[in-house]
This record gives sequence, C-alpha cells and structure tokens, in this order.
Amino acid sequence: MASALCRTASRLRPVQLCHRFRAVSDLLSPSSPSPACISDHGDFSLPRSMFTLSCGIERLRMDQRRLLSTSASDSTSKPSSGESEAKSSGENEKSGGSEGSDGGGSDQKSDRASGKHARGAPVSWMSFFLLFATGAGLVYYYDREKKRHIEDINTNSKAVKEGPSAGKAAIGGPFSLIRDDGKRITEKDLMGKWTILYFGFTHCPDICPDELIKLAAAIDKIKEKAGVDVVPVFISVDPERDTVQQVHEYVKEFHPKLIGLTGTPEEIKSVARSYRVYYMKTEEEDSDYLVDHSIVMYLMSPEMNFVKFYGKNHDVDSLTDGVVKEIRQYRK
Repeated sequence: MASALCRTASRLRPVQLCHRFRAVSDLLSPSSPSPACISDHGDFSLPRSMFTLSCGIERLRMDQRRLLSTSASDSTSKPSSGESEAKSSGENEKSGGSEGSDGGGSDQKSDRASGKHARGAPVSWMSFFLLFATGAGLVYYYDREKKRHIEDINTNSKAVKEGPSAGKAAIGGPFSLIRDDGKRITEKDLMGKWTILYFGFTHCPDICPDELIKLAAAIDKIKEKAGVDVVPVFISVDPERDTVQQVHEYVKEFHPKLIGLTGTPEEIKSVARSYRVYYMKTEEEDSDYLVDHSIVMYLMSPEMNFVKFYGKNHDVDSLTDGVVKEIRQYRK
C-alpha cells in the first residue's frame, strides 16, 4: 500500500510542475500585462513585480530539476518494479503450481486414503473376527485339555490305589512245612480263616517272646471285638535247631491256638522268600548263635492273600484295632 502511494505521488509531481511552468511562461509572454499596466492599476509596484518574477524563475528551475530527477527515478524504478512484478508473478505461478501440485497430490492422497479406508474396513473387521475366533478356540482347547489331564490324573491315582491289592499277592505263596504235631501242611490247610504269620526262632532271647505275647493278647481281643477267630502261626527261621518237638514246646508257652511250623533249610528259605522275610545267622559258636530276622506280622485273608503287615511299633491295642478294621472292610 505504501509503495503504491509513493508511486502515485511521484507520477503527480510532473503534472504539478508542468502547470507551474505554464503559469510562469504565461507571465513572461508578450501578451501578458506589462508592469506599467500593473502599476497603472495601482495593484503592485515594479520592484515587487520583478522580485516576483525572479522568484518564479528560480522556482521554475527548481521544479525542472525535480522533474528531471523524478523522471530518472521513475525510469530506474520501472525495470526494478517490472522485475519484482515478474518475480512476484513467477513466484505466484510457482506457488500456484506448487499449490496445484500439492492440491492435486493432497487430493490424490485423500482419494487413496479414502480408497484404503473403503477397502480396509472389511479386512479389519475380518481380522478382528478371526482373532476372536482363534482366541475362543484356544480357550476351548486349553479347557478341554485341562479337563482331560485332570481325568487322567484321577484315573492314574485310582489305578495306583488299586495297585497294592494286586501287589499284595506278591507277598505270600504256596509252601509245605511240618506242623508242631508232626503233620505236614500247606497254605491250603489254613484257608477259610483269618491268619497272622510271624517269623522267628525259639532261641530268640527277647524280641520273639515279646512279639508272640503281643500276638496272643491281640488274638483274644479280636475275638471279643469282632467275634472272629484268627489263627496265629509261628514259622521258624532256624531249621537246624528248631525241631518239631522244640517248636511244639515253645509255642504252647504263649497261646493254645498258636501253630508252630518248621521244615528243612530249603523249605524255610523258600517260604521266607515268598513272604519277603530277611534272616541270617549273626554269631556262631558251635550250637550257640543268634539269627537276625525281620520283625513283622502278616495278616492273611481267608483265601491266604496278603492284606496288611504290622511292625514292632504296634502295641496290642493298635494291632487289635488294625486287624478288626481290615476284617470289617473285607466283609463290606
């Protein structure tokens, strides 16, 4: 705006100077009234008119100088203004072109974006659906596998619990031994009644007598509590010294129903192996020695199948209660 005003003022200055130049030329022309005429009218004196004329001439010269300088400045400013206009027009064209290109590019990008959105929307929904379906399938598969794994654990645990009944058959087996009355019997002769077997030897100083006393007391209490006659059996692990007569005299000291069995070393070894009984001579001086052996009582069912064993840690009451419990469970 300021540059436009300056240009307009510079263009009007030559016009004003031209008007002043014409006025001065009219004043100096022959047709103009003479100073005498002016003096005749009494308006101005001659010196004043001359002063005015000289001032006008000087003013004219100054105006001419200004005119020349103004025209020169206009001539120099026009190319620059033209160049600036050309530059501005070129810049406008460039900016317009860039704007057009940008506009076209932005339009194309917007079209592409809209096309992508238009094409991408179904795919995103489909991806979401597939993701949801996959997650649901994984959850269902995990839950099913977890239930199956729990069922397998329960089945295996039941199988393990049922195992001992089959494993119990590994303890026990057929045997043929001589009873303390001299008669040979087998395991079949003991079938039909509950039986408790104990392995020891007649020369045992303390353990065997204590265990046989405990067994005899438990037999009587079991009869009182459960009304069941349990047959106590003593099997010797010292066949070299425990003869039939020796065993007979020994068992009668503890209980009248206690049965004593002995046999040859091979027969004792076989029955001990069947019932997983350990025995071995510890010290031997001629005929005086001790036998180290397992201190275990075996509860056998009426079919002569192994049911449960009881160690030295059981007293009379716990042994009685344990046997009664097994008998009651067997009846169920």
